[in-house]
Amino acid sequence: MNVLVWLTAILFILMIVIGGKKGVRSFLSLFLNFGVLFITIFLMTNPKNSPIILTLIACTVISWISLFYINEMSSKTVTAFISTMITIVILLLFIVFVTEKSMIRGFGEESTEEISIFSLYISVDFVQIGASVIIISTIGAILEVAISIATSMHEILHHNPFISRKKLFTSGLSIGKDILGTDTNTLFFAFFGGYLSLLIWFKDLSYSIGDIINSKVFATEMIMIFCAGIGIALIIPITSSVNAYYLIKKREKTENAL
Repeated sequence: MNVLVWLTAILFILMIVIGGKKGVRSFLSLFLNFGVLFITIFLMTNPKNSPIILTLIACTVISWISLFYINEMSSKTVTAFISTMITIVILLLFIVFVTEKSMIRGFGEESTEEISIFSLYISVDFVQIGASVIIISTIGAILEVAISIATSMHEILHHNPFISRKKLFTSGLSIGKDILGTDTNTLFFAFFGGYLSLLIWFKDLSYSIGDIINSKVFATEMIMIFCAGIGIALIIPITSSVNAYYLIKKREKTENAL
């Protein structure tokens, strides 16, 4: 417990020193987002509640906290929020379809011994739960890409006020290409780092490469990585197009008013 307190204090001090008031809001947002996730998980245990709808609500609240509470209300955060919600809806529909077709819902045979003492009749839709897990795991990376592209495109228009919509959109895509590789690798290593013990367990069980690839546990993690990467790839053109449309429209209204 003392270690947790010290680490929390060190993080809080560093965020204040480096980020100032925004650092304080960023620190508080961690607990707010944790509260949102805790409430969402608690509500998912009720069979009457749809995990998909709860996930959409949770992602909306998390996006609001991460964008408007930390960075305050501005045209950058508004366009980033719109882009994020469009991407989440598209990705969620795609993930539900993939989860249904790939038959990865439920527990793998490796977990049979651990869960044998529990009742499996819990009346929870594991297809929707699996989709919710992937979305919640990806929301942070999607938000990061959205606000990064939105901020960069606003700066481009500020320094080049007469840029065309097409060139502004192309600039957003170019920025996204640089972010795509690093964020995809971040997700890849984050997932594999968290499941390193699983890979070691596969080795102890003398699994062949074919057994590992066809294992439900491994397949689930790989699908999560690929879907998360698809989400990051989708947010780039969506954010670029939303910002290009909004910024040029705003410039045209300003010119007409003059």
